[in-house]
Amino acid sequence: MNKFLFGLLLTSCSALGGNSQYVNPFIGTSNFGATHPGAQYPNALASVSPFNVAHGGEQNKFEKDAAWNSRVYIHENRYLTGFSHLNLSGVGCPDAGVLLLMPTTGPLELDAREYGSSYSNEQASPGYYSARLDKYAVKAEVTSSLRTGLSRFTFPAGQSHVLLNLGLGLTNETGASLKWVSEQEVEGSRMLGTFCYHDEDVRPVFFVARFSKAPKTFGVWKKMPRYQNVEADWIGYNDSIKPYPGYRQTMSGDDIGAWLSFDTREQEAIEVKLGISFVSIENARENLDTEQPGFEFDKLKAQAQQAWDGLLDRVEVKGSDEQKTLFYTALYHSLIHPNILQDANGDYPLMGQQGVGNSKQNRYTVYSLWDTHRNVHPLLSLLYPELQADMVRSAVAMAKESGWLPKWELYGMETQVMVGDPATAMIADSYLRGIREFDVEAAYGAMVRAAEQREHNLLRPENPDYLALGYVPVDDEGPYDGSVATSLEYYLADFNLAQLALALGKQADHDKYLARALNYRKLFDADTGMLRPKNRKGEWLTPFDPELGRNFEPAPGYIEGNAWNYRFYVPHDTPGLIELLGGPDAFLRQLDATFDTGNFDMANEPDITYPFLYNYVEGQSWRTSQRVRELIAAHFGTHPGGLPGNDDTGTMSTWLAFSMLGIYPVSPGIMDYALFRPSFSKVRIKLDPDYYPGKEFVIEHRASESRSDKAEAFLLNGRSLNRPFLNHQDIVKGGVLRVE
Repeated sequence: MNKFLFGLLLTSCSALGGNSQYVNPFIGTSNFGATHPGAQYPNALASVSPFNVAHGGEQNKFEKDAAWNSRVYIHENRYLTGFSHLNLSGVGCPDAGVLLLMPTTGPLELDAREYGSSYSNEQASPGYYSARLDKYAVKAEVTSSLRTGLSRFTFPAGQSHVLLNLGLGLTNETGASLKWVSEQEVEGSRMLGTFCYHDEDVRPVFFVARFSKAPKTFGVWKKMPRYQNVEADWIGYNDSIKPYPGYRQTMSGDDIGAWLSFDTREQEAIEVKLGISFVSIENARENLDTEQPGFEFDKLKAQAQQAWDGLLDRVEVKGSDEQKTLFYTALYHSLIHPNILQDANGDYPLMGQQGVGNSKQNRYTVYSLWDTHRNVHPLLSLLYPELQADMVRSAVAMAKESGWLPKWELYGMETQVMVGDPATAMIADSYLRGIREFDVEAAYGAMVRAAEQREHNLLRPENPDYLALGYVPVDDEGPYDGSVATSLEYYLADFNLAQLALALGKQADHDKYLARALNYRKLFDADTGMLRPKNRKGEWLTPFDPELGRNFEPAPGYIEGNAWNYRFYVPHDTPGLIELLGGPDAFLRQLDATFDTGNFDMANEPDITYPFLYNYVEGQSWRTSQRVRELIAAHFGTHPGGLPGNDDTGTMSTWLAFSMLGIYPVSPGIMDYALFRPSFSKVRIKLDPDYYPGKEFVIEHRASESRSDKAEAFLLNGRSLNRPFLNHQDIVKGGVLRVE
């Protein structure tokens, strides 16, 4: 973002009071970041986002089905077809992006290819988005609460319309129904699912939409099929949209919608509030009545801002406005998913089965755990332990309902996307950090089931070979199975299970699972220095190209990367890996080579800890500081392309947040943070007194007068640390860390 646009952003946010004023929701809306700039409440089920990936010809560079697209909004696109009310942020596969509202003027047009509009004057801040729809001279503003959205459309004088389109969506599922309850209220449902194109689970989302003014006319529409031969000669609507004015019965189909028409005065505002639920239409209506009893746009917008300030203000930093924008936007993105699933009355859909559960505590969904167990959940444990406690409880409840902990759970459905057993790592790590308000014995039992069950294991389908050989062989893997990648994830899960077992006094289990976790050595090839695929006979995969997979082409043994990306992915035993690689000097040469040869991928989860591995070599933490500064400068920014790629429900943003603070969790299950130079001269973290004994933890960075890049010292409460690591328990006791 150039300085002029950056200044405009800050000016537009100057009315905000807390740290939400520094959030730029447009960051990540380009370069496949897959974030959206819409109105978002913290960890909310509903959000309202501009939807610009449906149609538009030359005005849109990317359309929904033109490529693998998981974004409801792409900054380069300039043709908007509505505002969707259920959206995912930073997700690599398409789903949701449904329940679209669109204001129009002039003659009624019901085809999105025709009624879409270019737009201008975009503004976005936490809980708010607005734009001018150029075709109609309509100002569109949206805000949201936990389970509802509210749109305010300000029209010119003349014939105006509000359209509710249930056919459009980012999801690959089709099918919807709707019914006019009164002239100012419509209810219905929209089908979701087929996540990542192969998942077979589907689920409806229910809604109720209410309008602030009764229309002059209203109705529904349906896209009719394509008829041929005699039918085509006689049918009135052939492969086109058929309107049903005043229709009050239920309408169902794949491509349906509803409209209202008004005679508006100049600058007349019409508001639309929409509540959603994954349980029932009745619950969607109750959510709407509970969270929006009236039409109070400015009040709802202010409540969203206050909710964001309440979370973002837990960390105060001293630095430039641009640095603050980077940091607080990163925190913002880390607080979108997981999000709540339960309704205002506590109802939620049971995991992996039909039926409804009820909880007095927050029930969460959207667990992209292959990504988030690495840093998002440790960040939440440190800054927002009350949120993390509910997320752990939700994961354990999923295991009680379905028999299995989640892997990539979406709206009560297990999608089975990615590999490993990441919930084991997430839950064990949370417990060790002090998050204890959950049924740990039930969690432990679910972890052991995943670790031990040989057949029909939903979390560890490769368990028969893994338990017999100590690794997953390459023999039968598909293009996205990744035998080495899967083995490494299992090792990390077993390590975390061992640490939890030790904390629970289960010494024999600890010894058993720790031994399993060290079996990564079976995949270490001393000749190449790589963790290399091996078959059931114990033979190395040949031929072997460590760079295969660098451009996301399928690579035997690896997922979304190559052997270099996984070379050091043993976060639970980095000192042991250093020995295998020939000691500190050899390790440094090979770690440097990963970056210098372009084999480090900032957008790939397995290697995002690599910049911090220099801390394991005495006197080399300065290299961590140097690498982190270089990576932030190269891959992050305050412009729409300011993320290195898919945000993976906040994982990339969390990497940035930790990196700017100067601390990074080295591995789930290990309570050490790597220490290095922060981006800020001072950081103040307000600790939650319900979980942690300290009041606050302060990080101060004072640059050396000698300006040496190779001289670093870390002092905790005035005491010099003998290694560049700090334990989680030392942080939550409170105090001052000084970096010199």
